[in-house]
Amino acid sequence: MEKILEFFENDRFAAHNNIEVVDIAPGKATTRMEVNDIHLNGVGTVHGGALFTMADFTFALAANSHGTVTVAINANISYLKAVKNGVLTAEARELSSGGRIASYTVDIYDESRDLVAVFQGMAYRKRENISDLMNDL
Repeated sequence: MEKILEFFENDRFAAHNNIEVVDIAPGKATTRMEVNDIHLNGVGTVHGGALFTMADFTFALAANSHGTVTVAINANISYLKAVKNGVLTAEARELSSGGRIASYTVDIYDESRDLVAVFQGMAYRKRENISDLMNDL
């Protein structure tokens, strides 16, 4: 898991959005994001793009946690609750993984553990390993 975490330290967009990795295990990942002004939309709630970015990054961690380069081929999100502040937590889990295609869900919670958004992602496993890509950096 150390190599996976090291690899994802290069995700500058997640870093720009202040998304932190809390935990990663095979097929699972947890991140957190403290809401601040850069995350808010025009009506003062967390922008859907910020929630999608958080979910997508958490999905990427979980999907790549097996050490094989894995990329998204489909993703969608449902927004369930508006949030204005606090700390959000995203939890990804693998639903299925057979062959080259895998499916994941990411739930985003507020500090009260109310569900804020649900993300579904489908991933394609490539032939390369994460460690091979790290050698190219």
